Amino acid sequence: MKRRQFLGTAGASALLTGGILSGCGQESNPTAAGVAPQQQKYQWKMVTTWPKNFPGLGTGANSLARLIGEMSGGRLTVKVYGANELVPAFEVFDAVSSGTAELGHGAAYYWKGKSEAAQFFAAVPFGMTAQEMNAWLYYGGGMPLWAEVYAPFGVLPAAAGNTGLQMGGWFNKEINGVEDLQGLKMRIPGLGGEVLKRAGGTPVNLPGGEIFTSLQSGTIDATEWVGPYNDLAFGLYKAAKYYYYPGWHEPGTTLECLLNKQAFEALPADLQSIVSNACRVANADMLSEYTARNNTALQTLVNEHHVDVREFPRPVLDKLRVISEQVVAEIAGQDAMSAKVYESYQHFRKQVVAWHDISERTYLNVRGD
Repeated sequence: MKRRQFLGTAGASALLTGGILSGCGQESNPTAAGVAPQQQKYQWKMVTTWPKNFPGLGTGANSLARLIGEMSGGRLTVKVYGANELVPAFEVFDAVSSGTAELGHGAAYYWKGKSEAAQFFAAVPFGMTAQEMNAWLYYGGGMPLWAEVYAPFGVLPAAAGNTGLQMGGWFNKEINGVEDLQGLKMRIPGLGGEVLKRAGGTPVNLPGGEIFTSLQSGTIDATEWVGPYNDLAFGLYKAAKYYYYPGWHEPGTTLECLLNKQAFEALPADLQSIVSNACRVANADMLSEYTARNNTALQTLVNEHHVDVREFPRPVLDKLRVISEQVVAEIAGQDAMSAKVYESYQHFRKQVVAWHDISERTYLNVRGD
């Protein structure tokens, strides 16, 4: 497979420019050492924002590392570090940027402090689904824009997983109207957190490993995490009574592999292609796993743990949608890069919605089950 197929035509040049470079913690230049590039071995580190071996997210990072090792025949091996093992969860981006680790695994909305535009590449409230996000990234111009956002930091992005549509979250009180959001302290990152703030709530950004104790102790009143598969593993049903849907804030969350640019460009061309395409395999595999695992986990939550699963009232969703449109438009107006990404995102979304209205949406409505 040609390497540019991984990123799309423009994105390939953004990620794969340059020849074999030395440095960034690599072993000595294979040519200078008299070793052919195909024989040189590399050992990389991957830092993640997830708890070690956490189902879906942490194991997704593990799977990506395993794929790279297997596809390279052991020439490139990757050791995975969970959150706080090498660096804290929210320092993953900086670790990859500085070369402390060659790879990172996380979600782009955690890095809004680096660039507001980064959030568009993880999840946009009431935005595109996983299928639509992948289409935009690979064939709608999203990947080269993502690479442009990270370029000042010496970091290259790659889509490396997707959770699909998430749940709305766990709450310790009923949400019967917009007024119930007033003063609500909720763990919710990214653009969704800003929407909650505008609706009267208080967003709190916590890494996964701190969610359960914060909810159980009352430090927060509610939390979103992912969906039944991960929420069951975290035991969140022990800390909150009500489980709301849909996940308006994260309709198809893209996870990312961060690559240190200098380290990536120091690889031989075939290993660059292996890393790129391993990310693409991991991206597709995670979505399939979540689609399968969420089914069983939801039944366990309902039938064994008697979780009260509820749909958000329509007036609440309508209000959040209006606020979301305002928030996203305002962010797009903050800087030229955000405006550029927003324009591309909105243009593609408009096109894909028109198609899905007569395809996916219509079919699901008429399927009748």
